[in-house]
Amino acid sequence: MKTGLSAFLIVKNEAERLPRTLAALEGLTDQVVVVDSGSSDATVEIARAAGAEVHRRDWEGYGPQKRFAEELCRHDWRLNVDADEVVTEALAGEIRSLLAGGPPPAAYRVRILNVYPGDDRPRAFAADYDVVRLWHREAGRYRDHPLFDRVETSGPVRRLRAPIHHFPFPSWSALVAKENAYTDFQAEAARRRPRWLLRLRLVTEGPVVFLKSWLLRRHVFGGWKGFAFAGVIAFARWLRIVKLLAREETARGRDDGRSRPGPGRE
Repeated sequence: MKTGLSAFLIVKNEAERLPRTLAALEGLTDQVVVVDSGSSDATVEIARAAGAEVHRRDWEGYGPQKRFAEELCRHDWRLNVDADEVVTEALAGEIRSLLAGGPPPAAYRVRILNVYPGDDRPRAFAADYDVVRLWHREAGRYRDHPLFDRVETSGPVRRLRAPIHHFPFPSWSALVAKENAYTDFQAEAARRRPRWLLRLRLVTEGPVVFLKSWLLRRHVFGGWKGFAFAGVIAFARWLRIVKLLAREETARGRDDGRSRPGPGRE
């Protein structure tokens, strides 16, 4: 059934997870746009074989990349998914029913629920993310921010009941490597912050993030995997502060060097 819906993804080296993501979109969307930022594996070939429209664009950050992909959508209704996410059958059915009724322009929030390595579904009572992923072009657009890829809405925001399943990492080693690379990018792209604030957060960031993940995000219901996941996420957020603080110390050294008088100027 035609839905008048375009889906889009930004990818790089996602050959392992992309087939499952694209398979979940079959029969739901009339157009799938994939924007690749320089994959060296079979990502592009897999996307083309699945019937997606593949475009190449150098990486400029999450917001700019998604906004570029969004502009390639030819339908008014857009659905954004990441290469490590799977639209559940329940959500696909809910979207079909919604669009079949010809709804007015609006944006819809969707729950994104993490799945641990070795599991096929989220933990009980999962509460990870609740973000806009389905919207009409008149109701929103991705903001042009390198780090925080969020849809800025200009109309009503509603919520879909069914979730997207998120498979963020195939192994615990991969999770650590992913978070290390991500914090590198965060430290490079983030705006400068006062060093006193970073030093304070160096002490508080880890414990606060762990408790937020374990209790508020309900990883406490995930057993040992939930405890481990909350611990890795807390470490990653702490590591980001370390890298930001190191960047500020380096910048201060450069600024001090420029402020010193040159030879013969004292």
